[in-house]
Amino acid sequence: MVIKDKVYGEIEISELVLLEIINSPTFQRLKDIDQYGYSEPYFPEAHTSRFEHSIGVYLLLRKYGVSIEEQIAGLIHDVSHSAFSHVIDYVFNTDSEKTHNHQDNIFDDYVKKSEIPAILLKYNFDLNRILDDENFPLKEKQLPDLCADRIDYSLRDACAFGEIENAQYFLDNLITENSSWIFKNFESAKKYAELFNKLNNKYWAGLASNVMFRGMSNYLKYSLSQNYISKADLYTTDKIVLAKIEPYHEKDAQLQLLFDRMNNKMGFKDDPSDFESEIFCKSRVINPLCKHNGEIKRVSEIDPAWVLILEKESKPKHYFVKFERQ
Repeated sequence: MVIKDKVYGEIEISELVLLEIINSPTFQRLKDIDQYGYSEPYFPEAHTSRFEHSIGVYLLLRKYGVSIEEQIAGLIHDVSHSAFSHVIDYVFNTDSEKTHNHQDNIFDDYVKKSEIPAILLKYNFDLNRILDDENFPLKEKQLPDLCADRIDYSLRDACAFGEIENAQYFLDNLITENSSWIFKNFESAKKYAELFNKLNNKYWAGLASNVMFRGMSNYLKYSLSQNYISKADLYTTDKIVLAKIEPYHEKDAQLQLLFDRMNNKMGFKDDPSDFESEIFCKSRVINPLCKHNGEIKRVSEIDPAWVLILEKESKPKHYFVKFERQ
């Protein structure tokens, strides 16, 4: 199988275990799940699927020579995402609005009920080892550290949103040592940290994304309440869920109103003195390691101003949204 990836170029995949996972229904489902949730009405230029990102994490790990086990762990890390990705964190009325961790909470159980355990057993891989992130520090680490997941989605999104022409500058300046991602110098580390911060504030945790999260989640919650869809439907694909709800639009004015809102057909404002919906959102900020004067330092140790950015951007974003009414 030859993969033509937007970030890493053309790469051939020949390992049978990887090919079987990629071709499994569980993994193929990710092709029809929007990376951002419901991006078209808000970011029409930047469509990316969970499939592309998952392949990207695998390709990045492979590029840096990690074990086949860690490559597998990176490949499957997002298979538990629901339709519309992190919109689900706003559907079930849990605190995951601030953490965006619903898919992480169900990950082990989801994988165990899929075809993946049988594939791994066939090729003599230990499922429990692959499910344990502690075994794969390059693939997954907590913020504000770097990990393959974080590096791929940030570089992929930066290209998709037109914030950079390509990712080569950052990849050329990125190495791995002692199970950590490290930039070769402070300059590239600071540029990457600033880029990541811009993506967070302008896109991932910005006002438009939060309006999308709330608008889409209200549409899905209402559809659930009217039995137009079931919770099980949310673990199919974006297209399947929308197609199942669409026939009810003509006879349900409230549903149509929510549909118009989620499609960005109505104005909105962020005003704590006049709002109808209070929205929290996970905020992401990083503090990369880099080589500096013969030592390995964090950006914040070289640039004290980054300490204030870390403190500010580590807190969930908070918006007060009101939609215009028809």
